[in-house]
Amino acid sequence: MSMDRPIRLTWWRRKLWLQWGIAFLVAVLFITVSALFLGTPERSIRVAAASVTVARVSQGTFHDFIPLRGKVVPMNTVYLDALEGGRVDRILVQAGDMVSAGQPLVELSNTELELDVLDREGRLVESITQLQTYETQLEQNRVANQKALAQLDYNVTRLQRSVARRNILVADDAEPLEVKDQVQDELDYDVKVRPMQNASNRKQEQLRVQQLPQIHSQLAKLQQDLRITHGKLDNLTVRAPVTGRLTAMDLKVGEHRNRGERFGEITPETGDKLAAEVDEYYLGRVQTGQIADIEIGNKAWALKVIRVYPKVTNGTFTVDLAFQDATPAGLLPGQALQGKLGLGADRTATILPGGAFLERTGGDWIFVLAKDGQSALRHTIKIGRRNDEQVEVLSGLAVGEQAIISDYTGLERIDRIDLKQ
Repeated sequence: MSMDRPIRLTWWRRKLWLQWGIAFLVAVLFITVSALFLGTPERSIRVAAASVTVARVSQGTFHDFIPLRGKVVPMNTVYLDALEGGRVDRILVQAGDMVSAGQPLVELSNTELELDVLDREGRLVESITQLQTYETQLEQNRVANQKALAQLDYNVTRLQRSVARRNILVADDAEPLEVKDQVQDELDYDVKVRPMQNASNRKQEQLRVQQLPQIHSQLAKLQQDLRITHGKLDNLTVRAPVTGRLTAMDLKVGEHRNRGERFGEITPETGDKLAAEVDEYYLGRVQTGQIADIEIGNKAWALKVIRVYPKVTNGTFTVDLAFQDATPAGLLPGQALQGKLGLGADRTATILPGGAFLERTGGDWIFVLAKDGQSALRHTIKIGRRNDEQVEVLSGLAVGEQAIISDYTGLERIDRIDLKQ
């Protein structure tokens, strides 16, 4: 009977965890040595030296301005809208004509509106007549009440005299007592009725005084409604709201225009302004009151920012500028003008000429030339203010260093540029 014998493992299967640990340590050691001797992999590219633009960092005066390009537009524009719709009967002016405030421009007709106005006017006049009649009745009642009180006063005075005379006659047996008693009864009645009549008069007068302002207010409102209603017919004649030049109007006799439709526009003689589009980068720095300079011919003109529109469209926002002095003669609507807009005072700073590299880097990094001029390394920088010609360098560049400021398209992931002559 044979006995079991142990199976011996091959050497490479023995203590497997120890072998894996040794392999891991060897790999780490290899990577460390490679990093020490070979360094981090550097992404580089070789380009012709003539294809790049190089500029030197210098210490100088930074001029805080931005280039300005705008169009001449009227300072104010008044739109002509149809207050009432209707058929165009007559066109009294044409685009380009000078018009004065209140001048008729277009005459419309609207039969349905005319009938509606007549109906409303009739109902308003009826309401006005009823209120006026009621006011007349209140006045008549006041007069009647005063007459009634005056009659009572007269009766009391008359009867008192009559009673006094009859007392003498009765004492002399010249008149029966019954006649005297009748007169006395009439006097007592009138004396008793007078306070009631007087109280009634006061109460009715208080009501009349309270109602009169309400009646007058309602009459005034009805009169105003009557004028507004009648004015709807006047609105069929479109008039110029201001004096100026009629810059646009496209109408034809016989066509129908609805209420609220635009007929045209008038440009008042209030001068011109400049509407400029500015890069959104400067949105937080452009403010009303800042001064700009433009050149027209051989003369410089000063303008002031009067309005900043914060809405950004296609990377720009709009700024309105007004001439500080009289508007230059000969300007035409839509004419393009160029100049500079000052954003702040000049000051000494580390300056780098502006270039296309800003579009790709945003001013966060730049390629700085080595001392031998044969290569350029990527450096992180920080910039401050900038204009179309200069960039204010806050850190990352020293005075005297040279940097590539041309376009960085395709260089976003490059660390080193080798320049070939």
